[in-house]
Amino acid sequence: MLPRLNLEETVRTALGRSRGVVLRGPRQSGKSTLAQRFLSRESPNYFDLEFPPHVQRLAEPTQTLLNLSGLVVIDEVQLKPGLFPLLRTLMDRTNAPGQYLLLGSASPSLLRQAGESLLGRVETVEVSGFGLREIVAQNSHFNDEEVTRLWLRGGFPRSYLAASDADSLAWRTHAISDHVNVDLPQFGINIAAPAMLRFWTMLAHYHGQIWSAAPPARSMGASEPTIRRYLDTLTQSLMIRQLQPWHQNLAKRQVKAPKIYFRDTGLLHALMGIKTLAELVTHPACGSSWEGFALEQVLRIAKPDEAFFWATHQGAELDLLMLRGQERIGVEFKRSDAPKITPSMRIAMNDLKLDALYVVYPGMHRYAMGEGIHAVPLWAVLP
Repeated sequence: MLPRLNLEETVRTALGRSRGVVLRGPRQSGKSTLAQRFLSRESPNYFDLEFPPHVQRLAEPTQTLLNLSGLVVIDEVQLKPGLFPLLRTLMDRTNAPGQYLLLGSASPSLLRQAGESLLGRVETVEVSGFGLREIVAQNSHFNDEEVTRLWLRGGFPRSYLAASDADSLAWRTHAISDHVNVDLPQFGINIAAPAMLRFWTMLAHYHGQIWSAAPPARSMGASEPTIRRYLDTLTQSLMIRQLQPWHQNLAKRQVKAPKIYFRDTGLLHALMGIKTLAELVTHPACGSSWEGFALEQVLRIAKPDEAFFWATHQGAELDLLMLRGQERIGVEFKRSDAPKITPSMRIAMNDLKLDALYVVYPGMHRYAMGEGIHAVPLWAVLP
């Protein structure tokens, strides 16, 4: 397992100011490994609700938890929703920070329970797979081969660290199957597994595109509200990112539908049948795949207050608009050796009143392209 020092520090800071912290992320994204940096699994204060002996210890949760002191870790907490009212009561015994570290798969029920029962008591930290920061930290410098592997295999630890591309693909294929057959029903989501798998596979071809429910609804013989529910389900379980459009009062018709991105390109490639780097770089979707990969890394590193894309019906567009306070930063993603200024970039600079526009590309050199517009290698987005 790679060290995740930045994420660990984020959790440590949250525990230092809040009574509890919720680690929310997909299964196998590294939540349990991270939690064990704070408390050993052998501790009597550690509970894994998928491990029968630990479940048995919480058969009488009030008596068990009431007598514990120090940090308590509860893994897969969404499996026992009746705990949340009790946890609220226990957290309110004192205002002391760092009482509970709660781990949960990315499910709507976890969000609802934590929001209803633990509002104002806990912070939520999202845990995804490995990202650019961890890969660079492992090598102490930007290693293009490792970053390319991250792009191909995705960031789930067992996929990225697999002994071969074939082993990685096998893990991802099983993970996709488990998500639709096991995870979603466990979350209380009543969607037939074959229909969700078919939709998810179809969605791979919308990666990086503006979303419309009509074509997949026709293909699947389902209603548009049903298709939107499928998309929202994958979004809530952190498999898909719906990047919302930015629109303001301009004398132009602006796109008002979201763009769709897979949050893990390894899963995207598995669903598209891409097995190796050689297949990826010659695939028609190579450019959109790299754009989504780079966008996810930038969002994880920059942590903007809000993020959007922008497009007009006249053809002008901006891949990413990040807002931080009063600052507006535009980002374009170009899988090109030497990107050049386009008319869309100039229009975006002018219409959106951008403070700066960065063109992220897979090169090695940073250079000015024009006033306020800079070409930036992917590695340079790291602080």
